[in-house]
Amino acid sequence: MKQSFQASAPSNIALIKYMGKLAAETGSNRPANSSISFSLNGFKTHVRASVIDGVAEPFVWAPLRKAGLQAPHLSEHGRMRFLQHAERVMKRIGAGLPNGKSILIESANDFPSDCGLASSASSFAALTMAIAGLFESKLSVEDLADISREGSGSSCRSFFIPWGIWDSEGARAAEGLPGEDKLWHMALIVDDSLKRVSSSEAHKRVASSLLFRGRPERAEERLRQLMDCLRRASGNDGVHAWNRASELVWAESWDMHVLFETSEPSFGYMVPESLRVLSLIRELNLKYAESETYRKPLVTLDAGPNVHVIGWRDAQSEQMKDELMARVRSFARVEDGVR
Repeated sequence: MKQSFQASAPSNIALIKYMGKLAAETGSNRPANSSISFSLNGFKTHVRASVIDGVAEPFVWAPLRKAGLQAPHLSEHGRMRFLQHAERVMKRIGAGLPNGKSILIESANDFPSDCGLASSASSFAALTMAIAGLFESKLSVEDLADISREGSGSSCRSFFIPWGIWDSEGARAAEGLPGEDKLWHMALIVDDSLKRVSSSEAHKRVASSLLFRGRPERAEERLRQLMDCLRRASGNDGVHAWNRASELVWAESWDMHVLFETSEPSFGYMVPESLRVLSLIRELNLKYAESETYRKPLVTLDAGPNVHVIGWRDAQSEQMKDELMARVRSFARVEDGVR
């Protein structure tokens, strides 16, 4: 056992969404459908776990104080959930606290929390890594991802870079897809305030939507098609395959947000600026599509109001990116997710 261990994990943006859990297993975060995400190495949570002299509780949380980092906004429930996961990880790796000792968990992000940038995913992944590292666990990455999933479902994908897939076999790296060297990402932050409806609550409510019927099947079929398109994106048919992927990701994002709006009670995350960004992207796509070699970006929103854009690193796509950035700066903040 070490005295202290610090770990970090990236956020991830799902292109095929994890939204909705198997009814019989809501306590274990078993998804109703498979999902795939792109890891955002520019958005990381940093967690330090340290053995300290015993205090009133076996686990305590504090902000990680470091330049460039910001502490997450943890409610009492959120703090309890976070620390309970630390205890869960210890039990799963077979570790125990020495007599008279406690564990101090310090955490902070280098990006905004609780506004649809998957800070929960990066936080629980980093916490799992920190506890495992503190006790020098020899478990595989896949095993640690499975443990992390019990704290936050989407966190299991944050163990794999740049693509993570999560299906009935567990979480693992998705192979054969375009690498980070071929892609750029940016998040257009139109609202970084705390969400009124948590992702956990959203998972429960979407099951009440009549449109949830058939949702798992739609998501699985989109995933199958998306994987095929992304694998072909670097080949001879690359432009067509990538643009088909763009359409699939766009449809999947709207599928999830329509579930929110049609649940009982209904709710939503988008704000007027979200729609303004989406309309602007559609306008720019029409403009640049005059070229047969133009690759439309992959555009999606998580459970929040902010828009993620993933583009291909070529001259036309970069030009569209620059124009988009220039036109949104009056009402949105631009963050680079793969810096």
